[in-house]
Amino acid sequence: MIEINTNKPVMLTGATGYLAGQLAKKLLEAGLTIHATVRDPNNTEKLKYLNQLNQELPGNIKFFSADLLKENSFDQAIKGCQIVFHTASPFIVDVKSPLKDLVEPAELGTKNVLNSVNKESSVLKVILTSSVVAIYGDNIESKNTKTGMFTEKDWNNTSTLKHKPYSFSKTQAEKLAWKVAKEQNRWSLITINPSLIMGPGIGPAKNSESFRLLQQIGDGTFKAGIPDWGMGIVDVRDVATAHFNAAFTPSAEGRYIICAHNTSFPKMANLLVDKYGKSYPIPTRTLPKWLVWLVGPLANKSLTRKSIKLNVGYPWQADNSKGKNDLDLNYRPLQETMEEHFQQLIDVKMV
Repeated sequence: MIEINTNKPVMLTGATGYLAGQLAKKLLEAGLTIHATVRDPNNTEKLKYLNQLNQELPGNIKFFSADLLKENSFDQAIKGCQIVFHTASPFIVDVKSPLKDLVEPAELGTKNVLNSVNKESSVLKVILTSSVVAIYGDNIESKNTKTGMFTEKDWNNTSTLKHKPYSFSKTQAEKLAWKVAKEQNRWSLITINPSLIMGPGIGPAKNSESFRLLQQIGDGTFKAGIPDWGMGIVDVRDVATAHFNAAFTPSAEGRYIICAHNTSFPKMANLLVDKYGKSYPIPTRTLPKWLVWLVGPLANKSLTRKSIKLNVGYPWQADNSKGKNDLDLNYRPLQETMEEHFQQLIDVKMV
């Protein structure tokens, strides 16, 4: 059993990211010192919200320059750290080259971080942000599971560079992490596998796909109707808590599905209608599958007819009991997540 000294620093990769911001807040509230890796420690605009937290909260944050694609890039930041939170990974859907834009950065970034971990004797635990898309490829696959629900024992074996390349990249990166972890016995690996992350960031995460999706729900993109696409949703603050608890719970181990609600696009949108429907074109109609299949790829290049066939109309079901039990998680209501996230978009004039 690993004993963690909270007086020692922790490393947080991709510190300016959407999830990383809320995790940094959680760590600073606990009085911890964070070695935060960013591309440019002198970019005061990019670091604005983290610096505000640093001034307001009892912990301390120190910025280090690092690049996922550069070997030895994390060596300086990791010195003296007992815990490493590796949250940095590209989350983009519309890419020119899935291999260069998604798979190679995800794999190489994970490799470079873990190479630094292997060189730093102080590290005892690595918390890796993976995704539920490393567990499944398409919603229809839940039919092939023993209980009709995805669990931590499942792996995505259907995504490829051509079909669901983002899911493929997350799967490859997590498999690489487990391979590296099993080749040594000094530090332990825990993977956090969240479903779609929603909820307010410490600042407006304009480059986040989650923000773009919610923006489209509110800006009229789906005014004619929204696909019946089932998915899991979890609040970004709850995902941050899952990372924190995984790090500081001695008995935590393995993979964790972090999902608060098995829901869908129409259900998500419906939660915003009462409060915002009169002022914003929130979709209230569900598009028939045949129409999504016909026009979806024309409206969105990253949406393929194969994806539509295997996901639209199929519920997304996952068993979140392991995370709730082991990590003592109490998830926020979906209504709270959706409303507070949408209000943040309004406040920064993104809708």
